[in-house]
Amino acid sequence: MGGRKKWSLVLAVVALSSLGASGVDAFDSNALTALTKDGNCRKCDLSRAPLAKVKLVRANLAGANLTAANLTGANLTEANLTSATLASAILSRANLSGATLAGANASGANFSGANLTGADLTGTDLTGANLAGATWTDGSACGGKSLGSCEQ
Repeated sequence: MGGRKKWSLVLAVVALSSLGASGVDAFDSNALTALTKDGNCRKCDLSRAPLAKVKLVRANLAGANLTAANLTGANLTEANLTSATLASAILSRANLSGATLAGANASGANFSGANLTGADLTGTDLTGANLAGATWTDGSACGGKSLGSCEQ
């Protein structure tokens, strides 16, 4: 893992650890530590985690619970999100280019302005997902009223 990426994640851990006293942390802080160590967080609980602008390039989040997590502007290029739960997650302006979301539950997620170019969405549940202004898997732009599917 590159130095800059590791420091971004270390800073995220410190910020998230400080939230523990407020009772906001629905996520498992040990899972976040594992993610920062080697980019691997298979089947871990990061629900409601504040991960805005975090760099998770090629991270393994297969089967992870990211329900209602804030991933605004996060870099998830080529990340493995196979069968992950992204229900109600905020992924606006996130970079998911080349990511694998096959079989993921992204119902009600906010992908507005996200980059999904080359992403694998096979079997992904996008029911009620906001795709307004997103760049679709084929590089086309989703229209402003795209809900649950990319409308040109």
